[in-house]
Amino acid sequence: MIYDTVIVGNGPAGLTAAIYAQRAGLNTLVIAESPVDGGQIATTYEVDNYPGMKGIGGMELGMKFREHADQLETRFLEDRLVEIRDEGDHKTLILDQGEAVETKTVVLALGANHRDLGVPGEKELVGAGVSYCATCDGAFYRKKIAAVVGGGDVALEDALFLSRFAEKVYLIHRRDAFRGAKVLVDQVLAKENIEVIYDTVVEKVCGNIKVESLDLLNKKTGEKRSLPVNGVFMAVGTAPNVDVKGLPQQDEKGYIVADESCQTKTAGIYAAGDLRTKQLRQVITAAADGANAITSVQRYLTETLS
Repeated sequence: MIYDTVIVGNGPAGLTAAIYAQRAGLNTLVIAESPVDGGQIATTYEVDNYPGMKGIGGMELGMKFREHADQLETRFLEDRLVEIRDEGDHKTLILDQGEAVETKTVVLALGANHRDLGVPGEKELVGAGVSYCATCDGAFYRKKIAAVVGGGDVALEDALFLSRFAEKVYLIHRRDAFRGAKVLVDQVLAKENIEVIYDTVVEKVCGNIKVESLDLLNKKTGEKRSLPVNGVFMAVGTAPNVDVKGLPQQDEKGYIVADESCQTKTAGIYAAGDLRTKQLRQVITAAADGANAITSVQRYLTETLS
């Protein structure tokens, strides 16, 4: 069987693409490595910027996306994409379990993952005080001291979430101003148990069997100090999931080059969601990408392959 389109990923972009593909009557398969739907939003405690769904939990929103796709009888396969082979009028997808899937078009919605800070002690203490998901691990810091590293929306949201449990939250930012949404900045600055440490970077995560402190450096003054904490949450951005052979052209950071139509530099292959080059990576833009990708798929099938 040769599918009309194969969608790789089950986050907001992939599931929206699946919904649009099924509604368009395309012969569709969704390949999803993770059994948990929703991508990064599945680990988000509360989504406050998706229209009509204010305050919904990230896991719940991901489930709603999946339920919609299931109602349309979308076919899912749990496996990992290893390689894409461009055969001209179709693509062959090689999967981790050894299966080969043939399709006329591919929608890549592989998403992105949390980026490491890359300092000594970080990898050694992952799970022992170093975390990348405040909503997953925040409850462990009830009446304890926690730190968040970063300056974007995720860092601000993490600090606010942790402030519900922790006795004290330090928000460590390497610049003198935040790049996140003003409404989040205002909320952070209004919280009595959140202390912002500006112009500062973490040089080392310290501890024997668990996190005990952070070695900090003030970039402006050159001052170094040790900050006692029970845990640290890294919120320093994301890296695209691009561990696949045969991907279309990528930019210097690894994101797949694609325009607003989601068309990549390879005919018949589309990139949607956090994986592609874009200004804003949010649930709403991922969902929009999924819709645009399938619109482009339909045009390609009609104008190029018919």
